[in-house]
Amino acid sequence: MSEVRINEAIDTLKQSGVRITPQRHAILEHLIQSMTHPTADEIYKSLEGKFPNMSVATVYNNLRVFKEVGLVKELTYGDASSRFDCVTTEHYHIICEGCGKIVDFHYPGLDEVETLAESVTGFDVGHHRMEIYGTCPDCKTKKH
Repeated sequence: MSEVRINEAIDTLKQSGVRITPQRHAILEHLIQSMTHPTADEIYKSLEGKFPNMSVATVYNNLRVFKEVGLVKELTYGDASSRFDCVTTEHYHIICEGCGKIVDFHYPGLDEVETLAESVTGFDVGHHRMEIYGTCPDCKTKKH
């Protein structure tokens, strides 16, 4: 499944006139396979063994390109480090206040919120974002 997503993402980049370098391919692959919403630094650290000449700036530059063509979303939740999420479908995040882990979930009932907001306010709603905060199972275990 992730191979199909990688190929679709590469096609999107090519259609946008973006050249596919080995580093760009590796960063994209890492993002698609990662369920942890990694920071640029985490991506860099996971790939530095494979690409010893790659810099953190290369990772940031590629994430910016991916963001511009709509392949990733930059998540900025409270702390200083942005996390990056491969765009698949609309979904929400639950964030651990202990370790910062972010987990995806989808709740279709929330789609109605946009319609309600439009009718109550007269706004044309473009999108919405929701995050829930709590303590993940790993951090709960550490507390006890």
